[in-house]
Amino acid sequence: MSRYTGPSWKLSRRLGISLSGTGKEIEKRPYAPGQHGPNQRKKLSEYGLQLQEKQKLRHMYGMNERQFRTLFNRAGKMKGVHGENFMILLETRLDNLVYRLGLARTRRGARQLVNHGHVLVDGKRVDIPSYSVKPGQTISLREKSQNLTAVAEAIEVNNFVPDYLAFDADKKEGTFTRLPERSELSAEINEAFIVEYYSR
Repeated sequence: MSRYTGPSWKLSRRLGISLSGTGKEIEKRPYAPGQHGPNQRKKLSEYGLQLQEKQKLRHMYGMNERQFRTLFNRAGKMKGVHGENFMILLETRLDNLVYRLGLARTRRGARQLVNHGHVLVDGKRVDIPSYSVKPGQTISLREKSQNLTAVAEAIEVNNFVPDYLAFDADKKEGTFTRLPERSELSAEINEAFIVEYYSR
């Protein structure tokens, strides 16, 4: 199954969550898309809730089903709570950390920055968005990419960098200082539903 490339606002409204992180999609029309969207009052089954939660998280990080499932299985082999480990592994993806540092306004934009070879990890170019960053590693931009307009605009509007990252706006460089805790990650996701979905 390939990655979703359709209209992201429509998908956000269907899932009832802002996938871009800006909140604009839900703010404008806080109901499902389509002519019956405003009047929909459907009650989801337990399976429906589990599937919806899985789709929310998968689309939030812009992953295809195979990648998502592989990472979920990897989280199951780690010590600790399966769902929390999974959320932490998702958070350590390079495209996500570029977004969290404020070098891109959306995860899609961050993925593009990485794909186009603008991003360095410990001084080496990495163009794989799913690259798993280890605590202590430094994320920066290539010298030629330092003056990109999109990056400058993203840094200007970004007013929050999580505690597990240290960011130097002048150097456009950030360090992944430690693994995040579950309390620092998305509160609107119930990862227990995702574990139940894959445990069927």
